Amino acid sequence: MGIYSRLSDIINSNMHAMLDKAEDPEKLVRLIIQEMEDTLVEVRSTSVRTIARKKTLERKHSALNRDAAEWERKAELAIRHEREDLARAALLAKQRIVDVQNEISEELNALDTEQDKLDTDIAKLKSKLADAKARQKTIVLRKRSATTRVRVQQQVNSEKIDDAMVQFEAYERRIDSLEAEAESYDLGRQDLNDEFAELESSDQVEEELAALKARVRTPDAPSDK
Repeated sequence: MGIYSRLSDIINSNMHAMLDKAEDPEKLVRLIIQEMEDTLVEVRSTSVRTIARKKTLERKHSALNRDAAEWERKAELAIRHEREDLARAALLAKQRIVDVQNEISEELNALDTEQDKLDTDIAKLKSKLADAKARQKTIVLRKRSATTRVRVQQQVNSEKIDDAMVQFEAYERRIDSLEAEAESYDLGRQDLNDEFAELESSDQVEEELAALKARVRTPDAPSDK
């Protein structure tokens, strides 16, 4: 495939459609970028050669201008010396130069047209390349995100995770049992203390009750008159 055929395919390509159909969009966009960069190098090289050819032809055209002017001067000189044969020969030499100049002018016009097209194609290709690189970054980020999500989902739905959770629940139940047993011991000790506290409280109440009865039953002392 020639450079201009590839360039046309790239410029006219629908990247959205290409990526949608691709099994591996990230790999495809890398290939597209590489192809664009290679083509851009070739197009720029062609542009450099075109510009160099134009400069060569322009220098040659200028040199032929000087040659044509010189043959015209010689024709005038021959006429002044009444050498029509020499004048005719000089004018024929000038005409051959003019014919070459015309060919050079046509080639320069063609090169100008080609250079304009190359400049346009380079601008389009650079725009496509920038778009491809931007998409590459997006695709890479999306792929990384999707890969991470898949890995997370695989972990979440993994049987190992489920087994571990079952073990965690079993451990929690064992701990609950141990805590309940410890609380039962604490509860027993608390009940025993409560009983002694009640006994002590009962003794105090009985003492206070006896004292109260004694005061009530004791006759009042005689009052002074």
